[in-house]
Amino acid sequence: MNRRAFLGSLAGVLLSAPLAAEAQPAGKMAKVGILIVGSAPDPLLEAFRRGLRDLGYIEDQTVVIAPRFAHGKPERYPALVGELLDLKVDVLVAGGGIAGARAATVATKTVPIVTPVMSDPVGSGLIVNLGHPGGNITGLSMLNTETTTKRLQLLREVFPNIARLAVLHDPRGEQAQLAVTETSAQRMGLQLQIFSALRPDEFETAFSMAKKARAEALLVLASGFFNAQRRRLVNLTVKYRVPAVYEHREFVDTGGLMSYGPNIADMYRRAAVLVDKILKGAKPGDLPVEQPTKFELVINLKTARALGLTIPPSLLQRADQVIE
Repeated sequence: MNRRAFLGSLAGVLLSAPLAAEAQPAGKMAKVGILIVGSAPDPLLEAFRRGLRDLGYIEDQTVVIAPRFAHGKPERYPALVGELLDLKVDVLVAGGGIAGARAATVATKTVPIVTPVMSDPVGSGLIVNLGHPGGNITGLSMLNTETTTKRLQLLREVFPNIARLAVLHDPRGEQAQLAVTETSAQRMGLQLQIFSALRPDEFETAFSMAKKARAEALLVLASGFFNAQRRRLVNLTVKYRVPAVYEHREFVDTGGLMSYGPNIADMYRRAAVLVDKILKGAKPGDLPVEQPTKFELVINLKTARALGLTIPPSLLQRADQVIE
């Protein structure tokens, strides 16, 4: 190499050094903390792990994944987020929807936060806008305000003459979903009976009251807390014989009747891509909040038969999966 070429090469290295310094230092093992709503083993945690593996990360060699489990208790989020921050994580993955994301943003304004599942992040005040969230947070939005109306329409297909619908709502979540439900139900001529639950021991009371009010079906609004308690909720729909529609397929896999929404496991895998970008130097506030492009309809025919329901053939034909 001649002297001029060597100096040009050296200048290029020096100019690129400050940019590379913003990314994860070479040889340093990345540390990613993740808040999980449920308990171990958790399928969403495994989906996130698969996402990192697909990107070439090797756990305990190139990345440390530190999970903290809330065991279905959202009141534990702040303490668990605190534990993860004490570990000096490079990125904090905040499960638990809006409640988990809010616990994370309250705890830190500097550590990058990725939230795999958010409902109405702009309306809840978490971000400035979807294209440029700002601050130290980004993630994926579920579009629950849009899919809630679709779930009501699906219920109407199964129950053409339905008049009274019970709604189970988590007050810790965003309120836009409930508002859209009320507006859509009024337009469809449905009488709503809204029940809230903050703790698992409140579910039985809600179902009992819905049954006494002669609710013909139940709409379970999106909630990380409800998802973590899905087996208990599904068991109560069987006990009280109340057909229910849910936000995503995990409920139907557990024995629920029907779901319509994005694939949550796919969203956790996609969250790994955002984490990878941050570890390579991207700022979370500059990464657009992503939105799902595919929504799936899943129907459990075994549950339908147990409830004495006949699912219209046209609806079965449109389903992405029918569980026999």
